[in-house]
Amino acid sequence: MLLDNRIVSYLQMVGLAHLTRLNDYWFRLDEPLVSTFVDRWRPEMHTFHLSFGECMITLQDVAYQLGLSIHEQYVSGCLTDFERYIDDDLPTWIWFQYFLGVLLPPGCIDKFTVKCTWMQETFSDLPEGTDEETVRRYARAIS
Repeated sequence: MLLDNRIVSYLQMVGLAHLTRLNDYWFRLDEPLVSTFVDRWRPEMHTFHLSFGECMITLQDVAYQLGLSIHEQYVSGCLTDFERYIDDDLPTWIWFQYFLGVLLPPGCIDKFTVKCTWMQETFSDLPEGTDEETVRRYARAIS
């Protein structure tokens, strides 16, 4: 997905612009390697069983590889825990509408998480001539 330069400027402000390079030009998916890892994944132990032993990839490993700065509490993708990170005790859906400008259709929620396909379909193309608030909402959705 190509990002509009207006969105990239907001990603620079929050220190996530370097992640825009994870695309087909900079980052090639090695499908045989991914298939090998999928075959060797042991979900009951959350590890990969490799010829030299077991290997676990932690969130800290991912943060290091992606260059993410982690200093505070994280916010997970599960919408049931969202209220504990936000003041005012408003329902999750109200905050979702406030930050992204849309209400979630019922079909795009899967066990308290939002389907990635809906996010991509909704926020993949920033319309020309949109105002700055809409650009900020798209940047929030992408980040």
